[in-house]
Amino acid sequence: MRILSTIMLAGLMMISCGESKKEKDNAEEAVEMASTEMETPVEEPMVTETIVGVASGNENFSTLVAAVQAADLVGTLSSDGPFTVFAPTNDSFSKLPEGTVESLLQPENKAALINLLTYHVVAGEFSAAAVVEAINSNDGSFVAETVQGDKLTLTLDGENVKLIDAQGNASMVIMADVPASNGVIHAIDAVVMPAE
Repeated sequence: MRILSTIMLAGLMMISCGESKKEKDNAEEAVEMASTEMETPVEEPMVTETIVGVASGNENFSTLVAAVQAADLVGTLSSDGPFTVFAPTNDSFSKLPEGTVESLLQPENKAALINLLTYHVVAGEFSAAAVVEAINSNDGSFVAETVQGDKLTLTLDGENVKLIDAQGNASMVIMADVPASNGVIHAIDAVVMPAE
C-alpha cells in the first residue's frame, strides 16, 4: 500500500511538473509573441502618386486635369515640390460663365490658363491644421502668396477654411488633406481668380 501511495505521489508530481512546464512554455510563447508585435513598426501607407496622378485618379477633378494638360503644367506639378494645391472640382468650373472653360483650353489662351491655374498653387506643403493655425495666429486672416504671384486671403467660416481671391470672390475648402507624394490637395467649391 505504501508503494502504491509513493507511485501515486510520484505520478502526481510528474503531472504537476508537466503542467507547470506547459504553463511556463505557454507564458514564454505569449511574451515572445507580444514582444514581436511590439517591435513591428506600424507602417504608414506610402503615397507614390504626384498631385497630378492623384487628381487624374479622381473623376471630380477631370476638368482640372484637362486644364493642367492644356497648360503644359503636368511636369511642374509632378516635380518634387512640395506644393499645396487648392483644387477646383468639376462643379467649381461649371460655375464659371458659359464658354469660359472651353475658351481657356484653346491654345491661344494658354498664358491666361497658366495664370489661372498657378493662382491655385502655393509653394510648400500646408495641411489643413497648418492653414487653420496660420489663420488663428494672424488674427483670423492669413495671406498666402501663390506660385502665380498674386495673393489669396485665407480665413475661417465656422470650422471651414475660406479663400478670398484677388477680386474679392470667395471659395470654400470642401475636402482637405488629400495626400500626394509631392504635396497636398485641398478641394475647393469655386474657381479663384487672380487680379485682372
